[in-house]
Amino acid sequence: MERTKAQESRAAIERLYITMRHLFNRGYYKPSGESGKAIINALLTLSPEIYGSMAEAEKVELEGLVYAIDRLPKGIEECRFITLTSDEGLRNASFEVITPSKRRRNCFRIDEEQMFIEVTRGRSEIYDILAHLTFLFVEARKIKEKALDAKGEKTREWLKIEEIVKGGKPEDELHDKEIAFTYLGTVLARTYDEVEKAYARFQESTGQNSGLFHVIYWLGKLAIEEESLGRDRKINFSPSLRERIGHHIYGERWAANIKSSLISHKLFDRPLHIISANLHSVMNSLYAVGALGKKYKDIPLEEIAVTLSKRENGHLREKVEDYAKRHGLVTLSDPFGTNIGVQIIDTSKLNLAQLPKELSFDKEYLQQESPVIFVMDYAFGEQAFETMDELLKPHRTDTATLHLNARSIAVMGKAGILTGNKGDIMLPTAHIFEGTSDNYPFNNDLDPEDFKGRGLEVMEGTMLTVLGTSLQNKDVLRYFRNSSWNTVGLEMEGAHYQKAIQAAAKIRHSISPDVALRYAYYASDNPLMTGHSLASGSLGVIGVRPTYLITVNFLNKILNQ
Repeated sequence: MERTKAQESRAAIERLYITMRHLFNRGYYKPSGESGKAIINALLTLSPEIYGSMAEAEKVELEGLVYAIDRLPKGIEECRFITLTSDEGLRNASFEVITPSKRRRNCFRIDEEQMFIEVTRGRSEIYDILAHLTFLFVEARKIKEKALDAKGEKTREWLKIEEIVKGGKPEDELHDKEIAFTYLGTVLARTYDEVEKAYARFQESTGQNSGLFHVIYWLGKLAIEEESLGRDRKINFSPSLRERIGHHIYGERWAANIKSSLISHKLFDRPLHIISANLHSVMNSLYAVGALGKKYKDIPLEEIAVTLSKRENGHLREKVEDYAKRHGLVTLSDPFGTNIGVQIIDTSKLNLAQLPKELSFDKEYLQQESPVIFVMDYAFGEQAFETMDELLKPHRTDTATLHLNARSIAVMGKAGILTGNKGDIMLPTAHIFEGTSDNYPFNNDLDPEDFKGRGLEVMEGTMLTVLGTSLQNKDVLRYFRNSSWNTVGLEMEGAHYQKAIQAAAKIRHSISPDVALRYAYYASDNPLMTGHSLASGSLGVIGVRPTYLITVNFLNKILNQ
């Protein structure tokens, strides 16, 4: 029997992860070697939606290139040697810390040829990095083919690009961009309009990437040198990283610090409501009106949020944060490598008269219970299990074992939607873990009725927890949407969170089995619609409304009995 495209794609995903895990355990691989070619072939077979036209032999994929470069450190295109390492003290040396535009990870340029990337968020982060690097190697090979003619000589267009890059001028100071775009379009097998658009996308993160011309030139340069001079590229995994991965080293320290802080602020025994979300929406919802004054009292929260998000309004953001700290907000830094910030909110110190009109509250209940709200920033893939598992464990002191008084756990996240549009909301009834038979049904304390009349579509059904958003293709996603799985969206953390919560509630008995669970996601993209994948650009202000609508629902459940 012939396999369907969905079956072939699922097999390609499995081969990718088996190969990546094998190479990680071995400690290194060369992209041009047999192992590297195995990853490349599996990725080409899969042809993930986020990498667009990667499988086309001639066209260089530009939207996917922007997406990958935004998640890798500036200068990665110049490096032949890339080492994935754990937190080994490099930040204490004189190396500059390089942080990618769209990923919170510390990176270090050791010399002209070598980049170190610090991995503290588990295997999901390793898979994410390797997928992006493999995509870059595929595109570099295409650039090389266009940069050389049939005799192996550099083409006129490539020499012109080389001249532009070596000229040393900032890209926005090029004498004639139109001519430069034309040269680049020939090498990339792309239209003038496509090159101009990609150039603008790179400019959005000026300073955090090297610019389109520089990236293209160096990808092609290293690919040419690899073939003509035998200067192989190499990916290494440090021994320390291979020893530490999967042992919750960072999550354990992170959670212990949080519990110690709850104790020191005399909040540990209070009813605790855990929210996994961004660090601005809960703070703004509770404190922005009080901080900014009466004129904001009748302005919708989403409009206040847009105002606060503008670059020129940093003084307003500082005002909100200062007010919040005077009314119960404690912010914890993260020196432990998780890259997950934390806020602790003592509701007994809230100025209830200054809450926005969207929030309702039971004053008597709040006075009696004085619940504590704990907000943690987004985890990344498998890191969600590590952090939630460690957080829900009992806290052991020299004299006692203390259990958190957890009353609710709420998870808000961005997700790909399979039926709907950007900005719509998804309420899961279960999480399915891709590549396994694992599934995690639960009772969601949120209901479509909670969002009724707010002008947004709400989809209810199962959510697919994927091994990596960069490895999804339409055939696999259509299978989950159209089959009896009734999947409405895909994300990376849900099954990992739920696995930790179920273990704590039903096996370890460290939290109550009656803890309320609230999961809600808003659509950042629709990978089944052409031009609507994550690589097509950021969600922008479209995401503000669902973010605050979900946040308000979380808080109204917490502030009322």
